[in-house]
Amino acid sequence: MNRKRALISDTFKVKKSRNGPEKFGVVCNGNGPVDVKSSLEYLMTLFPRKLFNDALPTIVLKHQLYSLHNDKTLVDKEVNKLREQAELLMFQLGFDTEAFGLTFISDYKAKVLAGQEGKVTRATVERFLEKLLTSSCTDLSFSKEKMLREFLFTDSEITQLVKSGVLTVRDAGSWWLSIPNSGKFTKYFIQGRKAVLGMVKKSKYSEVLQAELEERRTIAQVKFNMKYHIHDIVGADLVESIPTTSGALLRFVES
Repeated sequence: MNRKRALISDTFKVKKSRNGPEKFGVVCNGNGPVDVKSSLEYLMTLFPRKLFNDALPTIVLKHQLYSLHNDKTLVDKEVNKLREQAELLMFQLGFDTEAFGLTFISDYKAKVLAGQEGKVTRATVERFLEKLLTSSCTDLSFSKEKMLREFLFTDSEITQLVKSGVLTVRDAGSWWLSIPNSGKFTKYFIQGRKAVLGMVKKSKYSEVLQAELEERRTIAQVKFNMKYHIHDIVGADLVESIPTTSGALLRFVES
């Protein structure tokens, strides 16, 4: 995926943090511990593995965690701690500079190696994963100097890593860490986000109860679990989540 590819409409981008009503499903109000790992595990149960023939690692977007925790700073801190402990990988997703994908390292490694079975690039990919995953995994991208001098890969081996999908070109002389064969995920995700936002916007007063939205019959454009998309649009501040006596009310946010 070309990381420079033109960005989609601002309506569908992660919006900057702002103060507002509490979000639905909040499990921490900033005064207690932030169990981000449990939240990640919950969000990952919503990921449609079968849609991708179980070939992709389970992917969660970092901002989806913000729909479960009010304190974004604490969430970011806990995410970084998991990355430093070599439990979690983070990826810059190509459709929006503010969107970051998260996946557990064990899942990523298993899916990448399964996809490399019988391929000539497997040995190079295995060596890359060994160097990448044996210590803290906090790099989103890698410079040519690091790949050549620290990781000791040749130019031809870097080309193999790009071909295998674990790296994608960032610019001349640097590469993003990436998830192989994730283009379909990005396509379905953006398509579903747009459709679910449209459902909210077309509702009376551009607002709908979360419980009602969850129960709506999905249309062809929504291939993911509805809750997966709701955590996305709430965490990205594309809708407001307003507590009411009938449950969380989702209100479309005008750009």
